[in-house]
Amino acid sequence: MRYNPGKLFRSTAPYYARYRSGYPPEFFDHLVTRFSLDGTQQVLDLGCGTGQIALPLATHVRHVLAVDPEPSMLAEGQRLARDSDIDDVDWIVGDSYRLSELDLPDLTLVTMGAAFHWMDRSAILRDLDRRVLPTGAVVVVSGGIPETLTPPPWIDTITAIRTKYLGPQRRAGSSTYSHPDEGHVDVLRRSPFSHVETVEWTWTLERDLDSLIGLQFSYSFSAPAQFDNEEQRAAFERDLRDALTEQFPSGTFPESIRTEALIATRP
Repeated sequence: MRYNPGKLFRSTAPYYARYRSGYPPEFFDHLVTRFSLDGTQQVLDLGCGTGQIALPLATHVRHVLAVDPEPSMLAEGQRLARDSDIDDVDWIVGDSYRLSELDLPDLTLVTMGAAFHWMDRSAILRDLDRRVLPTGAVVVVSGGIPETLTPPPWIDTITAIRTKYLGPQRRAGSSTYSHPDEGHVDVLRRSPFSHVETVEWTWTLERDLDSLIGLQFSYSFSAPAQFDNEEQRAAFERDLRDALTEQFPSGTFPESIRTEALIATRP
């Protein structure tokens, strides 16, 4: 199924910018070493969201083209860039289905985060084969394979309350989401970028209650726009706050996060 990428995250942008965990410094250090990033390279961050990859990477390359279909995401990214005095990122409205409409330079790296699973992955990798330099790479970074992670103890509470308000199916815009049957590694291995190196980092993030609740509104399946009205959204938040406070009176929510980077090069 092809999703409308703009509608998925339109109402999530301020929550995405504030509450998504991003990626550990070790990930960016690895890219700098692996590809000898010295401030001369040009990089495409496709499906950039609010800049969780683009902004840290910008300090190591000449230019980042940050592309996303949702203008509100790009606006949040621009705000964060201004706050950090980062001016070598171009924020561009676009998506993986219309790369030909963009005047892209030769690229050393193309990075993609969680947005990769929303794309026609085989098609975009064929397209990128024409745009990435021979020594370049495609890098897909995510939170790791869900089945390999130990869910945090509060996830069942959040799932039960979300199901109460939004139903058991995982929503995606005006439809529902089905996870791809084929994993990212298999798709990459049958692409032009068939040599795949997997690198992982495990790190701990501690959230407070406000952060954990705000995080829920950064997801497409529990975005503010998924609720019928503001009253329903507020009731969902109130139920979350009450249940989590009762279950975890300390008000702290440490989570072990596994970041997985798939670094795909041509053989």
